[in-house]
Amino acid sequence: MLAQILFWFLTCLLVFVFAWGSMFWRNSPLLAFSGLALISLLYFLLLAIQFLVMAVANKHDLIVPASLNQLVRAWLQETFVAARVFFWWQPFRFATWPDEIPDHHSHPPRRGIVFIHGFVCNRGLWNPWFCVLHDRRIPFIAVNLEPVFGSIDAYTSAVDAAVQQMKKATGLPPLLICHSMGGLVARAWLRYRCDDNLFHYVVTLGSPHHGTGLGGGGPVPRWMINAHQMRPHSQWLTELAQSEPLESRQRFTCFYSNCDNVVIPASSATLPGADNRMMPGVPHLALAVDRTVMIQALALL
Repeated sequence: MLAQILFWFLTCLLVFVFAWGSMFWRNSPLLAFSGLALISLLYFLLLAIQFLVMAVANKHDLIVPASLNQLVRAWLQETFVAARVFFWWQPFRFATWPDEIPDHHSHPPRRGIVFIHGFVCNRGLWNPWFCVLHDRRIPFIAVNLEPVFGSIDAYTSAVDAAVQQMKKATGLPPLLICHSMGGLVARAWLRYRCDDNLFHYVVTLGSPHHGTGLGGGGPVPRWMINAHQMRPHSQWLTELAQSEPLESRQRFTCFYSNCDNVVIPASSATLPGADNRMMPGVPHLALAVDRTVMIQALALL
């Protein structure tokens, strides 16, 4: 029960961050920074509790549990990454890097990437990737999933439009890179399209393929539809798994970690039949910006 209470408190805190920044940033930057600093301290302390919950839960999982040193380092790393993601990139820098879609009449064909973010996020999460891809002239589109608390199935139209646009521009099916809930969105899109020729490969980073203990068990508002769908053993997850041919997972690479403070237990981020890659000591948000993950994912292009 503590895990569920903590999860929803953190979710409400992040929503409050967006509201606070939007309200005071233009008129009073000092007030905005002061409020965000206080929120950061509270988030830092709450993350400590979240990591303790995760460490206890993972003792009963099949993977090797994190050491104390890994837990402390991951806690500090996640605090720093979360501050950048939720207090800067997403509210203020989400449009800094527009999608880069080539003109196929003037450029040689090159495979592109479609990015799919996770729960309570937006395309600003991927800013470190955009810089690298721009320098390497790799095409990319990053979708924004709306409404924030809508059904995961409702997000498939945005993914479909992005995939179709990228394939038309490059002549090649794109690589899909997905963080957290984004991996479930990609799987829902594949169920919707039933066409393996539309994508090259799917990479998931800390995606709760079997649900997460942080999202289940406790009371969840009815309007948080995607949160209900991400509960362990939910009807939505069960039906999704039953609809998937096992051979399709041979084109999945799933990165997971023994320090993932959101996907609990850690093995929930793996898929049978997929290329499951352990990233020891890397927390949830940090999986989306980890340099090693980026190098291995881009190698799949």
